[in-house]
Amino acid sequence: MAEKTLIAPDKRRGFLSELLHMFSSGDWATRLSFFVMGFGCLLRHQVIKGLLFLASQALFIWYLIGFAWQYLSKFNTLGTIGMHREWSEARQIYVRTPGDNSMLILLFSVFSILVLIGFLGLWRASVRACYKAQRHHQAGVRPPRFMEDIKSLVNERFHGTLLTLPTLMAFAFTILPTIFMILIAFTNFDADHQPPGNLFTWVGFENFANLFNLKGGAATAMGNTFSGIFGWTMVWAVIATFTNYLFGMIVAIMINQKGIRLKGMWRTIFVITIAVPQFVSLMLMSQILHDQGPLNTLLKQWGFIEQNIPFLTNTLNARITVLVVNLWVGIPFSMLITSGILMNIPRDLYESASIDGATPVRMFFSITLPYMLFVTTPYLITAFVGNINNFNVIFLLTRGGPLVTEYYQAGKTDLLVTWLYKLTVDQQDYSLASTIGIFVFVISATLSLLVYNLSGSARKEEEFQ
Repeated sequence: MAEKTLIAPDKRRGFLSELLHMFSSGDWATRLSFFVMGFGCLLRHQVIKGLLFLASQALFIWYLIGFAWQYLSKFNTLGTIGMHREWSEARQIYVRTPGDNSMLILLFSVFSILVLIGFLGLWRASVRACYKAQRHHQAGVRPPRFMEDIKSLVNERFHGTLLTLPTLMAFAFTILPTIFMILIAFTNFDADHQPPGNLFTWVGFENFANLFNLKGGAATAMGNTFSGIFGWTMVWAVIATFTNYLFGMIVAIMINQKGIRLKGMWRTIFVITIAVPQFVSLMLMSQILHDQGPLNTLLKQWGFIEQNIPFLTNTLNARITVLVVNLWVGIPFSMLITSGILMNIPRDLYESASIDGATPVRMFFSITLPYMLFVTTPYLITAFVGNINNFNVIFLLTRGGPLVTEYYQAGKTDLLVTWLYKLTVDQQDYSLASTIGIFVFVISATLSLLVYNLSGSARKEEEFQ
């Protein structure tokens, strides 16, 4: 035990303090390992490990000089030379010559910075390995051989082996694209600045100022659009979440009541709406509710109306329509989730309440609803965030319409996510769309963490009162 304590690294130290400690208490070989990776391991007969560390350093230097530096050196400007015409002596004509590509400069710069961070972690591991080999040498203990280290990767350090590939994939397909898209919000990357023909550059917080209408002038329409769409997005998310949740719970309670026959049939009817692809149902509803669609035609033929009802072309009607149609596609999910939970509520709670003279309504609000909220708060948070980003219902029903002139490239039923889609696909205004994406993320993350930490699900995980 004393020997293990002697050679084990001090995990209580921070990153910098640990490095300073290893440099100050290390011998000349360990100190030289700060500059030549794996030198201490090579000196103390850990040849393969030392060579691997040394090869990693050489490979990183080659990558930095041979590839990364050409992009990192232009990261502060995102390029200075656009596509231009040059005289070709061989062809005796002017030819278009590509210049810098701002998108590649930004992308490969971010990638290179992440590689640098990964290399720093590998460099620290190299220094620790050399320092540990020194401690083994001072204690008169043979340093572990390379095959022993390999065996430890499938035994006591097997968790690190399993997590290595998922971590690399997370950096490549999640962290890198996220950082890249966040940085786009601080540029002027739009339809007029499309690489490689045209460069885009850093503009700081200009997009945020335009979005929040801090500059006035031409940005007023953009700011008014953001405030209007943000307000409707929050109203939509709250109503869509709680109406689906409440009505789904009521349907589940009705089906689970004693005396209800054909329970399986009722559940099957609701599950069918889940089995049918959502986009099929929504596109069908869009055609049915069209101004000249089947519903208006039948209502006119039956004499209920004289003029077509603008279900999707009037602002108020369109917003009510999308909320009602969302019930059709959302209630079955809530019903299935709440059905299983309802069966687990202790029956003695209801029996005691019944003896005390509580009505069914009182029992619902005093027992059923609190218990459901206690258990399903994480689901409600997920549903709320999902409704903030509910692209399908809005886009497939109304495509964000009806369009109005006071909005910038948006309609009255657009959510922030559908407006972002239009700015990206239709207008190619990537910088503004990225700014909106950041704001959506901040809203979703803040509300999710705040609501969950204030809920009983987080404060009283082990009990229900």
